[in-house]
Amino acid sequence: MVKRIALALAATVLTAPVANAQDWDAIRAAWNKPTEPFRIIGNIYYVGTAKLSAFLITDPSGHILLDGALAESAPQIAANIEKLGFHLRDVKVLMVNHAHWDHSGGLAQLKQLTGARLLASAADKPGLEAGTLDYRPPTPRHAPKVTVDGILEEGTEIRIGDTVLTAHMTPGHTKGCTSWSMRAGGYNVMFAGSMTVMGQPLRRGEGYDNAVGDFRATFAKLRAMPADIFLSFHGEVFDMEAKLARLKAGDANAFVDPGEIKRRVDAAEAAFEIDLAKQLSQ
Repeated sequence: MVKRIALALAATVLTAPVANAQDWDAIRAAWNKPTEPFRIIGNIYYVGTAKLSAFLITDPSGHILLDGALAESAPQIAANIEKLGFHLRDVKVLMVNHAHWDHSGGLAQLKQLTGARLLASAADKPGLEAGTLDYRPPTPRHAPKVTVDGILEEGTEIRIGDTVLTAHMTPGHTKGCTSWSMRAGGYNVMFAGSMTVMGQPLRRGEGYDNAVGDFRATFAKLRAMPADIFLSFHGEVFDMEAKLARLKAGDANAFVDPGEIKRRVDAAEAAFEIDLAKQLSQ
């Protein structure tokens, strides 16, 4: 039964190099570089940083914000929402693609600024509320702890006014990684997760024994889903810069490409198999 919540690789594959504190400071600064917000299509807007996606889905009855980027990204995301002419207090729902510090870091502050409810998968709730996951390699990088107000399941519909997002459990990158589908501007839109390994341990006995099976099931699931517009949570994964350039040049459908989701998933799966073989050989 569908649970309802009602409210009136690309070829570029991200990697996770071993880095010292100074390196990570530089990476964070690059990821957090500001960018101007823009409308992708219909009621979907990009309000994230240059490298870390955050999406605002608007409706006259209230708005939905997907992802919070880094802790230091929250003021930028908030400012981008206001630049577009929307109000923070009209954001009614916050959601996060997965519970890693570079996507969940800004949630606590954004929740405070908006007063919105945070919805997340049951499997990622512990990591969000602890500020870190217990099955990742040891790291000093944490996100501010944030309380999860409601649980997303497979098929959960998030409704605000006439806007409907459907949650899809797509584990692999984390145990509770979540994707969403919706209609906007007459198109099927997919916000896809688990498109990279990026440091996730794949061998059994390292805290996530189902990682390999989960990744493979997620690839099959995403590949079978209709998507005229493919979006994800690092700009490189959906070639945001090139599409934005075409959008600015006057191509209103710069993000429309019905064949993209299969190409991206095929590339992600191929990269996953390479990473898996490497990890198993160590």
